[in-house]
Amino acid sequence: MSTKDKLRIGIIGAGHIAQVVHIPEWKKIPDVEVSIICDRMQTKAQWVAEKFGIRQYTSNMEDIFKADVDVIDICTPNDTHKDLAVSALSAGKHVLVEKPMARNYQEAVLMRDAAAKYQKHLMVGMNVRFRRDAITLKSFIDGHELGEVFYIKTGWLNRRNLTQAGESWFYQKERSGGGVLMDLGIQMLDVAWWLLGNVEPVAVKAVTFNRSGQLQVEDSATALIHFKNGTAIALETSWTLFSEKDLLYANVHGTEGSAFINPLRLFKNMHGNLINIVSTKEEISTVRYKRSYRNELKHFIDCLRQNTPLQASAEESAERLKILDALYQSAQEGKEVLLS
Repeated sequence: MSTKDKLRIGIIGAGHIAQVVHIPEWKKIPDVEVSIICDRMQTKAQWVAEKFGIRQYTSNMEDIFKADVDVIDICTPNDTHKDLAVSALSAGKHVLVEKPMARNYQEAVLMRDAAAKYQKHLMVGMNVRFRRDAITLKSFIDGHELGEVFYIKTGWLNRRNLTQAGESWFYQKERSGGGVLMDLGIQMLDVAWWLLGNVEPVAVKAVTFNRSGQLQVEDSATALIHFKNGTAIALETSWTLFSEKDLLYANVHGTEGSAFINPLRLFKNMHGNLINIVSTKEEISTVRYKRSYRNELKHFIDCLRQNTPLQASAEESAERLKILDALYQSAQEGKEVLLS
């Protein structure tokens, strides 16, 4: 693909994530055009197209697969990801799909294999790893500032009003594939595993909770993932814990220092004193959130233009869901699950 070509984007799903993040951030990237939007509700597709100046809109999925676009961006409920992605790939389109990749590992494998079969790029929207603080932290680790990293504790506590939750597909297991682990946990597992360098997992143990009593899925979870090289990730996620504020964190511990994000800090022992050697100004949360998506979309486009490897690729993202499947199995059986 020529670096001079304008890339045309087709978006499936005209809901919140498309309107608040995807469309506005696509429009900020040079030589990229959102040229068609598809939603099963024709009136919504038309309204969003008019709002954002998108030339075409449709409620017929076949129209977007046949459209003259290079990329299809999937912003729909989890249970639709597999079929839409495979159809888009078979139609010769590159695909960006919102997280999670699918509802389970089996679906993710079908998507991964379709990308390989049709020789198209498939990336999953793991935007947390594209935050500026996460990127800087990764550079610290790769530059051996922390020595040998052996333990990461990570989590996301995002308390929500679940009074009307049962009415949304988001909290219905058949459609979402899971609860807070599938929503927030997959992101934090992804960023922690990426920070470790995608080492091989060997065992997991998880406990899930449904304390709200209103959901088909877990509202809180804690997990421990062991890796072949002796490292470990501890993960906690919740929609219901009484946290003081929305808390996203990753605490990375190595033999020569520890680093933290949100805000970014790096502590090392210097002359017998523990010193924070990083001084950064914390971004406003909404700015940081939208910028992470812009970084994600720009990375995807750069990889298409330069034919370079993707982050949050189909291969990586499928492995995340393999771990998530094992975590759900562990929670259900009440014991550690060994990974082959």
